[in-house]
Amino acid sequence: MSSDSRPAGEFPTAQPLSERSSRVVSYAKLARASVRRERREFLAEGANAVTAALDTGRARQLLVRDSDAERFAEVISRAASDGVPVSTLTARAADKLTETSTAPGIFAICSLLDADLGTVLRARPALLAIAVEMREPGNAGTLIRCADAMGADAVVLLGDSVDPHNGKCVRASAGSVFHVPVIRERDITVGLDAVRAAGLTVLATAVDGELSLDAASGILTAPTAWLFGNEAHGLPDDVASSADYRVSIPIRGRAESLNLAAASAICLYASSAAHAH
Repeated sequence: MSSDSRPAGEFPTAQPLSERSSRVVSYAKLARASVRRERREFLAEGANAVTAALDTGRARQLLVRDSDAERFAEVISRAASDGVPVSTLTARAADKLTETSTAPGIFAICSLLDADLGTVLRARPALLAIAVEMREPGNAGTLIRCADAMGADAVVLLGDSVDPHNGKCVRASAGSVFHVPVIRERDITVGLDAVRAAGLTVLATAVDGELSLDAASGILTAPTAWLFGNEAHGLPDDVASSADYRVSIPIRGRAESLNLAAASAICLYASSAAHAH
């Protein structure tokens, strides 16, 4: 039996993996997008993400800081019962794997999450959240979390957008990256054409949009796809102008605008509420 892990159903008692372990060194390389693509796997950290990975059958390996094994005993037992190998880590090994200032103490090596746009569209989705050239991983993770909370059928990342398997994106999603299909399509035109062909009404968020969100309830009852741009530049002009409607969120106070997280939450909630009624 390897000293690095224990078989399914057995609490890990072997020597913890050190920061010099070949496996830890290999796992740490998953911080790079090129390595994730090559291996078709990524690293999720934190209890929310790891639990969601187990719930959805995406976890291939569970890693727990040795000093936290008792704290995460329930998660460890769950992984073992699911046939997911469990290994413990030294504190330094956990620090080597984390991208945060303080390691959360629990990690999972997971299979990639890429969904297929055609498959999602054939299922006749009622609500899509589409990010166009969204490069900030925290914003992408927050959008995925909002979409999950509001019952969206998928999140689509168009153009030169962030890798949703980026550690910061996974953490910001608080496990939602495992719950809602996430699709990547580098060709913006191809992606939007497919969405339109599937019969969805395309809505672009815009500060100067001609349609107020307050007056959009009739439109929101139909299958819709919301377009969100990146934090710095918003939606490209040609993408915004190609939407069926450019929608503005009324601001009744003195704030100049809303950030991406707030705007996406408001718009997706409006659609979710319209569908519910």
